[in-house]
Amino acid sequence: MKAVVVNPDSTGVEIVDHEMPEIGYGEALVKVEYCGVCHTDLHVAHGDFGKVPGRILGHEGIGIVEKLGDGVTSLKVGDRVSIAWFFEGCGYCEYCTTGRETLCRSVKNAGYNVDGGMSEYAVVTADYAVKVPEGLDPAQASSITCAGVTTYKAIKEAGAAPGQWIAVYGVGGLGNLAVQYAKKVFNAHVVAVDINQDKLDLAKEVGADLIVNGHDIEDVPAYIQEKTGGCHGVVVSAVSKVAFNQAVDSVRAGGTVVAVGLPSEYMELSIVKAVLDGIRIVGSLVGTRKDLEEAFAFGAQGLVVPIVEKVPVDSAPQVFDDMEHGRIQGRKVLDFSL
Repeated sequence: MKAVVVNPDSTGVEIVDHEMPEIGYGEALVKVEYCGVCHTDLHVAHGDFGKVPGRILGHEGIGIVEKLGDGVTSLKVGDRVSIAWFFEGCGYCEYCTTGRETLCRSVKNAGYNVDGGMSEYAVVTADYAVKVPEGLDPAQASSITCAGVTTYKAIKEAGAAPGQWIAVYGVGGLGNLAVQYAKKVFNAHVVAVDINQDKLDLAKEVGADLIVNGHDIEDVPAYIQEKTGGCHGVVVSAVSKVAFNQAVDSVRAGGTVVAVGLPSEYMELSIVKAVLDGIRIVGSLVGTRKDLEEAFAFGAQGLVVPIVEKVPVDSAPQVFDDMEHGRIQGRKVLDFSL
């Protein structure tokens, strides 16, 4: 079968003819329809989290269950399901049993320490695959499987509420969805911040109340404070230390900064400001199975519409190059039917 894997040097990706996977107890074989390309895939391909040459990438996979292993009761053949970054937890630790399963210390992540969804066929642990509701386009569902659920959970962590101000730093593939969830699901006022005007224009189209181009505004936090009185919450999906630092200065007293992007840097934080203003800094890692179920549901209702472009699987190396150099708007989705 055709698969997109980390190349031998962990410097990028290559397309190979891979052997078909076999399923075991509690697993299901999925014929992949679509798999989105996420910035985390780029990190994995470059060995930023540890080198995994030969690993099948992808954690925004959507496909149809073709075969069930022994012991599977949660799925049936023909179900459309996800292949997500949160592939499997241990099921019994304090995190798995208290609704924080993505923090499981024994977690398996698709496309990193287990094979993911950038292949014609993939294996899922049946109880961890989330069903895609009818009415949700599967290509759009692929984007929700990571970008959507990640930003949906982050907006939750920001404490978004109707009428409050939420800022989103970085409005690319993730941030565009964060704008939509904040505006259309939580009914918040939204500030979109980026340095690319095309991404800001798209954010405006999908609901942002205020757009801020960091290249045009000398002091972005001061501008946001002036226009909003300080945001109640900020979600940072930008892969930029500058964005994280500006986010802290963009919230009002008692505000929350939610870290989502993964720059390989350290943010600067005034301890005095954090203490005196009661600022909360929270890391948010994808979302649970329940979060994904909810994120899918809002997509099926038409409240959130991912901007996706279907591309042939053979274009994967070019897609990764475009992502590395910031040339992608919305989400590129590998289409295994092309």
